[in-house]
Amino acid sequence: MPEPETTEVLTASVALTTTDFAETVNRDGIVLVDFWAGWCGPCRAFAPVYEKSSEQHPDIVFGKVDTEAEPALAAAVQIRSIPTLMAFRDGVLVFAQPGALPTAGLEELIRAVRDLDMDEVRAKTA
Repeated sequence: MPEPETTEVLTASVALTTTDFAETVNRDGIVLVDFWAGWCGPCRAFAPVYEKSSEQHPDIVFGKVDTEAEPALAAAVQIRSIPTLMAFRDGVLVFAQPGALPTAGLEELIRAVRDLDMDEVRAKTA
């Protein structure tokens, strides 16, 4: 008897909570974090752009924080508007901006974060 086909959709992004946020963003490499809420129209419009990018960049951690489920975390990182996208590289916050990005804008951001000279970034933040 053949195995039944699954229609489960595997997503490349990960839900982040207060419990695992700091550990995730402080790791080596690039971590993008999308702060969103289910009632937010721009958040829903940005979600497929973010998900598609996560599938195209398996070396990057694409995190998502539901601000309704994690209000303390959203407050701790001073989220005032959603969606807000943050980019961390090697544990350093290198980008934070509210607003949904189009596909080209997100790809440009990823290129810019990849191209950063982290020694220079650390020197400026020291």
